[in-house]
Amino acid sequence: SRRHRGPVIQHKINMAEFGPAEKIKADDIATVFRSEIRADVEALKAKGITPTLVGFLGTGDVSAKKYSEWTSKACEADGIKFEVREVDKMDLENALNAANHDPNVHGILIYYPCFGGSPSFYGGSMDDYLRDSVPIEKDVEGLCHTYRHNLYHNIRYVDTQTSKYKGGIVTQTGLEGTKKCLLPCTPLAIIKILEYLKLYDETQPVGNRMCGKNVTVINRSEIVGRPLAAMMANDGADVYSVDLSGVFLMKRGKIVDVAESQEAIVRKSSLIITGVPTKDYKLPTEWVQPGTVVINVSHFKNVDEEALLKVPGVKYVPLVGKVTVGMLERNLIRLIKQFQME
Repeated sequence: SRRHRGPVIQHKINMAEFGPAEKIKADDIATVFRSEIRADVEALKAKGITPTLVGFLGTGDVSAKKYSEWTSKACEADGIKFEVREVDKMDLENALNAANHDPNVHGILIYYPCFGGSPSFYGGSMDDYLRDSVPIEKDVEGLCHTYRHNLYHNIRYVDTQTSKYKGGIVTQTGLEGTKKCLLPCTPLAIIKILEYLKLYDETQPVGNRMCGKNVTVINRSEIVGRPLAAMMANDGADVYSVDLSGVFLMKRGKIVDVAESQEAIVRKSSLIITGVPTKDYKLPTEWVQPGTVVINVSHFKNVDEEALLKVPGVKYVPLVGKVTVGMLERNLIRLIKQFQME
């Protein structure tokens, strides 16, 4: 049985405080990072290093194929060598191992899903096994076990300082180090968009720059929604994570069930991120308050754009793909600098 959900409390808003709605193009944000990437690539090439990224396609998924084409065009434009290796999924493990041991390959990504929910001989699903088989030195997507563990535990460096407790237990503090952990490309792209839009308060210390903000993320996938929610929670926000199984509130280091309705949490959120992978879902525009930032991550438009842009002060980002590819390239450069120039 479903729990009783309380009434939606609506607050009076002074519409005069807000200007017209604004549609933000991801191109403008991506351009800043692409310029930095090109400069880094030229500097590496001057040292005899051509950044090389390998992408594995072991699936006939149309979206994966399209993403690989976008990545190829961007890498070519920025001076990065990008090689797509199409292999039968049953040969993917061996192909991945070969790339892992190839010193000329600096970064690796796999286009999922490959096996879907199919189980692995090694435990768990085969896709999860492949994800964890990419070493941290080449995991350009930041999805292997080490990077995922560190993200959720708010450990921001691979070589982080440690604290020793009585009994000899050593724990990572995550506060200092020289080699930063890589973060998943799409969640990282969204964080960079938020920084561009000044939603991060740079007057506050790192880890507290989203304090006091309510956020709704409509997607709890392991690739986008969950890590994104955790990243913002670790920066101080109250993040309401929504999917078919219900609504959960994510705070630093914890997730709790909540009794509020989707309408109630959306109405009180100053940031809404939609990532529902179907054309049938539309965020009810009447729930969106003036001045809200709305970011659509899905390949489908999860909002009625025309109606949304009539809400005063709304900032709407319809696509994030170009920033995501920029973060992929940025992660590759970081891998080379941190692990492959020693």
